[in-house]
Amino acid sequence: MLFEVWAPDARRVGLQWAGGRSGEPVVPMERDTARAGWWRAEAPARDGDRYAFRLDGGPPLPDPRAARLPDGPGGPGAVVDHGRFTWRHPWPGRPLPGAVLYELHIGTFTPEGTFDAAAARLAHLAALGITHVSLMPVCPFPGIHGWGYDGVAPWAVHEPYGGPDGLKRFVDAAHGHGLGVVLDVVHNHLGPSGNCLPAFGPYFTDTHRTPWGAAVNLDAPGSDEVRGYLVGSALGWLRHYRLDGLRLDAVHALHDGRARHFLAELSAAVDALAGQLGRPLFLIGESDRNDPRTTAPRARGGHGLHAQWNDDVHHALHTALTGESHGYYADFARAPLAAVAKTLTGGFFHDGTYSSFRGRTHGDRLDLRTTPAHRLLAYTQTHDQIGNRARGDRLAAGLSPGLLACAAALVLGSPFTPMLFMGEEWGARTPWQYFTDHPDPELAEAVRAGRRREFAAQERAARGTPAAGTPVDPSDGWPDPQDPATRNRSVLDWTEPAAAPHTALLAWHRTLLALRHTTPALTDPDPSATRVTYDERARWLLLRRGPVRVAVNLAPRATAAVPIGATGLRPLAAWPAPRLPDGDGVLRLPPESAVVLGP
Repeated sequence: MLFEVWAPDARRVGLQWAGGRSGEPVVPMERDTARAGWWRAEAPARDGDRYAFRLDGGPPLPDPRAARLPDGPGGPGAVVDHGRFTWRHPWPGRPLPGAVLYELHIGTFTPEGTFDAAAARLAHLAALGITHVSLMPVCPFPGIHGWGYDGVAPWAVHEPYGGPDGLKRFVDAAHGHGLGVVLDVVHNHLGPSGNCLPAFGPYFTDTHRTPWGAAVNLDAPGSDEVRGYLVGSALGWLRHYRLDGLRLDAVHALHDGRARHFLAELSAAVDALAGQLGRPLFLIGESDRNDPRTTAPRARGGHGLHAQWNDDVHHALHTALTGESHGYYADFARAPLAAVAKTLTGGFFHDGTYSSFRGRTHGDRLDLRTTPAHRLLAYTQTHDQIGNRARGDRLAAGLSPGLLACAAALVLGSPFTPMLFMGEEWGARTPWQYFTDHPDPELAEAVRAGRRREFAAQERAARGTPAAGTPVDPSDGWPDPQDPATRNRSVLDWTEPAAAPHTALLAWHRTLLALRHTTPALTDPDPSATRVTYDERARWLLLRRGPVRVAVNLAPRATAAVPIGATGLRPLAAWPAPRLPDGDGVLRLPPESAVVLGP
């Protein structure tokens, strides 16, 4: 077997066996004369053999490209023979147009927190009408439980979840249900605990700074290999694990001053792999820049990603539903229904407009005539928008079932690719809080203190008291990220769907998703087919998707008189009960209710 590693500054490199072969001698590695900075060695090995690299006689370090780290970050790697896995279900792929995504965290989707336990629940998602499961990161991170965004090995799979074979079993099971699988990957930073990459080469640079420390080296000396490292990791997920797409975390934090941006290089490589494999593959970026170049074709100077998260849809809907107006919600809260209307018809709310939160103009106009609407993801809840709240409270913690039904109608009736966060379909009331499991006590305390500062700032902003010097009380009742109870509180309660009002909300989501899959107007990419009218004071909004009408009344007590502007329509779905327009073409909609009308 060929072992390779990039270590440009090392004078000598050795292959160190571990585990059952730890008594064997170190295998000297030779410089690769064809690739500067690379070392290689041929040695007999089989699946499961543990190994590490020693640089200049130093301690054994894990292979940066190890596909498995049985002992977690910092420990030796293990050989993975991807050809040994037996796939049961042939998979032609499932493209993004027409998709409905479901964001899922393996560690809290079930009490067991494993791939196999999550796979046992996939029939629920297939029956719901989901097309793609979007997994939060599964790369190794410290401890057992965590969000996954502090992973340190972008080629490996978190062992407590089930390791590489566990992920393959999950993907295979999903494909057996007709579900595609998307994986969240983090290229903008790597976790500090167990991160051995700096010992091998210039994977990071001080040329740029990020909220997480030194930036990943995408444009400084040595960056060719670092870019290749990340591209190779991405292609490996798609090829070896048969994934359908990748969600790229915080691409706005990828600092790259080179003429060809890393994202363009990555998207070109993924498109080429899709051609080789003969199945559709896609990349979804998380970006807060509202930059049309993110999804614009490479031939037109864009980065060529196939879609991006659109937080503006979330912010507009959140303010309209909750009335919150602090922080980045402020601009949307001035006229929330107008903000909802603008995002549903134009994609971005901030498209070159002034952002009071940023203190400057923000974003650029997105032309939906040249950018298909499916390239934007719409949602009312995500791991970020729930978990970064001080108490991890979902919308269901403060909104009535009627308002939750209205939110679902607008997202699932929108022209964009909808996404649900796990449990949203039944109005789950379990919180989803920020939790970690750092073994390093200093790092654990730093994370705990940092979160308390963030939570204090949030509550001051929500109360309109910007006294930043107020000391933080450790006994304030905010969830401690390191307390196992914080993770346990965040686990979905699978008994909820059998009880009111969850049963009705689940049925509502199933009905809306069935309509989306069977009603062409709801996935029509033509922007001229989408129109929105609303009454800010009366709090009703009407979304027109061709011949289909989605009407919601967000008012808590008043009945809304909604002019439908068409005749011969019948209810296709309604919460709580069907409503027909009057003979004058006006729909009388009860408080906190929604209806979908069609010919």
